[in-house]
Amino acid sequence: MSRFFVGITGASGHVYAEALLRGLTAQGHQVDLAATPAGCLVLRHELGVEAGQAGELLAEALPGWLGEECASQIRAFPSSAVGAPPSSGTALTGAAIICPCSMGTLGRVRAGYSSNLVERVADVALKEGRPLVLIPRETPLSVIHLENMLGLTRMGAICLPAMPGFYHHPKSIEDLVNFVVGKIFDRLGIESQSGARWTGLADPPEETLESPPGINPAGETEGAP
Repeated sequence: MSRFFVGITGASGHVYAEALLRGLTAQGHQVDLAATPAGCLVLRHELGVEAGQAGELLAEALPGWLGEECASQIRAFPSSAVGAPPSSGTALTGAAIICPCSMGTLGRVRAGYSSNLVERVADVALKEGRPLVLIPRETPLSVIHLENMLGLTRMGAICLPAMPGFYHHPKSIEDLVNFVVGKIFDRLGIESQSGARWTGLADPPEETLESPPGINPAGETEGAP
């Protein structure tokens, strides 16, 4: 099994991070986890998880948040721990995922500015040629946002906005969240249990084609010489 890095930032949509962590550990993967200060604020606001100012309480919050079994497969670091193992290119991290990814974090990653562990790990993924999957959750998007995403895509990163589909007829918020997590899993080369694979449309009913007025079935204009 692989070891992945998951970074949580201040964008809304921490339910995606929760589902991602549960999904990775359920399949036996190990996870290194860090949350930025803004990420900790939103984590507290959206999910009621107390991770401290910069993730220093994240490790002790994991069992109550995700359960003992899931937490046992996660190493949590404060975002200020820029010397933590995943900050080095020698750490064999399978991929780095920033979920959700704020536009501020995205811009700093594009510029190569590493102010915390999350941004440093993203920088390492780019320089080592490893998968970097960014999950922006922002709308509308400014020219700056679009140019930053284009720049990172050209560098080899994957920008995967949290935009669920509806063709699988979702019945709950969980279905919508799992759709996006399934797309992340696809980029990581992991089998997804989202149940949202496209299987094609049913054959459409046969329709009787009627000729336009003034045109006979042979395609000739009626009344033409």
